[in-house]
Amino acid sequence: MNTRKWLWGYLKKHSKMYFFAYFLVIVFLSVSLSVPWIMGKMVDEVIRDRMVEKLWPYLIALVSITIFRTAIMYIHQMIFERVSQNTIHDMRNDTYDKLNRQDFNFYDTNRTGDIMARLTGDMEAVRHFVAGALPQVLKSGFQLLLAVAMMFFIHPVFALSILLVAPFVALVGVKFAKTVLPKFYEIRAQFSKLNTTVQENVSGNRVVKAFAKEAFEVEKFDRENDKYMQTNMDASKVWQKYLPVLEFLSNIMKVFVILLGGIFIINGSLTIGEMVIFTGLIDRVNGPMRMLGWLINDMQRFFASGDKIRQMQDEQPGITNEGFKMTELELKGGVEFRDVSFSYKEAAVLHDINFKILPGQKAAFIGATGSGKSTVMNLICRFYETDEGLVLLDRVNVRNIDLTTLRTQVAIAMQDVFLFTDTIEGNIAYGNPEATLEDVVAVARMAEANEFIERFPEGYDTVVGERGVGLSGGQRQRIALARTLLKNPSVLILDDTTSSLDVETEYRIQTTLEAFSQTRTTLLIAHRISSVKSADIIFVLEGGCIVEQGTHEELVAAGGIYTDVYVNQMGDFDEYTALSGNQEILPDSLTTEAAPITTAGMTTESEVTDNGQK
Repeated sequence: MNTRKWLWGYLKKHSKMYFFAYFLVIVFLSVSLSVPWIMGKMVDEVIRDRMVEKLWPYLIALVSITIFRTAIMYIHQMIFERVSQNTIHDMRNDTYDKLNRQDFNFYDTNRTGDIMARLTGDMEAVRHFVAGALPQVLKSGFQLLLAVAMMFFIHPVFALSILLVAPFVALVGVKFAKTVLPKFYEIRAQFSKLNTTVQENVSGNRVVKAFAKEAFEVEKFDRENDKYMQTNMDASKVWQKYLPVLEFLSNIMKVFVILLGGIFIINGSLTIGEMVIFTGLIDRVNGPMRMLGWLINDMQRFFASGDKIRQMQDEQPGITNEGFKMTELELKGGVEFRDVSFSYKEAAVLHDINFKILPGQKAAFIGATGSGKSTVMNLICRFYETDEGLVLLDRVNVRNIDLTTLRTQVAIAMQDVFLFTDTIEGNIAYGNPEATLEDVVAVARMAEANEFIERFPEGYDTVVGERGVGLSGGQRQRIALARTLLKNPSVLILDDTTSSLDVETEYRIQTTLEAFSQTRTTLLIAHRISSVKSADIIFVLEGGCIVEQGTHEELVAAGGIYTDVYVNQMGDFDEYTALSGNQEILPDSLTTEAAPITTAGMTTESEVTDNGQK
């Protein structure tokens, strides 16, 4: 589908109103072109023949035409504006809907600034084309043809003589169109980069200030801004090259009218009134020819922007909800991986993963950063597709489960916490908007969030900033955990959701979740062994492979990686990886169980971040 057909797909819904506006444009132009005719008749009949009694009918006609065409112009412009706004409204909705249907791969490979440019600047370029450029093309074309027809009707030789310049105008216009289009693609691309720079700076402003990099960011923006200015200047150089030529060729026609018209009047083949008519009509011919460059400019801008939007709409997600899908499915919580392998951007992440988790079990995945723990969870939720193997829930392939059904019954509290600019209650109830305030408070208590929430002056009605600005990392994690618990899922996935919490708060949450998890399957991702000791089964990942599995006692007794991490400071896999790389891990002979960690004398996260002081 080309860009014109794509646009018509949106316009045809409003085609009756749109074509009615074009009909009004034709009426407007037809009435407007009668003005030079009336002026010429006034010169010949009133001034030349001194017939003053005919002046009043002509004056009344001119006033009436002015009032009528002003009203017609207002109506058709309002219709064009309404149609363009409705068209862009539908187009923006469809584009945003398509964005929400894209999978993680799309957002991994497309910059936020590019996406924002499509929904703002490119949409406005399309709207301008529908409301301004396209109607102006019809208006200019019809006006030109009607004016030329009238000129040939009055004096064919005179008309043909002054229109000899028209082919040269067309030739320059075509050359201009071919040259300027690539420049608009460059402008749109650089505009996207500029948007991305601003978006990243605004989102990461705290990091910028923390590292005192304001000057660096200003310099980076200035560099991209200079490139954007330069691409616009390159386009303007094209205009400077061709638009003056178009202006000259169109204006030279007025010179021909004066010179040739004088000759024809002297020869007696043209009256002064007809000369006045020609002078008025030449302006109607001149206008479209002078606007040709700008119309080409607007049309090429539309094609550049329309192509970008259409490409985004045509982007097909790798994960679809097509084909046979089970919607009426009550999951019990069995999870199984059979020979699963997965690569991200040609980099292998998981290799031949096999495990089985029974309904109601509490399973933990532990390993160093980059070992593939979060990837396992993403495959369960079908955020990505496996390269090989099967992911099964209750012995059903996740590819055969409706995505909404799957993600309603499998809830994940992600490691990267995102909160919306909304109230705390709204953020917690995001996945279950029908939940009552009592339900929200109940899960907030389970997530150890109720206490600090009630300290806020507005409590659960407190509006958090973008991405949870204004809250500590631990507070954001607890709100995100409460949001996940409120879904009451069959499979609960906690992806390192207590990493920002102190040991005491983490222990209280784990104790509370023990009762909640008894009726559902719970999957934990953690770096610390203290977070997973109570799991029914623990999987140790290294380099995208499951290298050990079993209960805590079984893994400690096995004397493998898990044992080494457990002995080394009670278990942090990232630290173990760093130490093992430097060959500093404790010798195998040291098998004494580490002393249990207590919270006596510790400063808790809630004491520091919630109260503001120790």
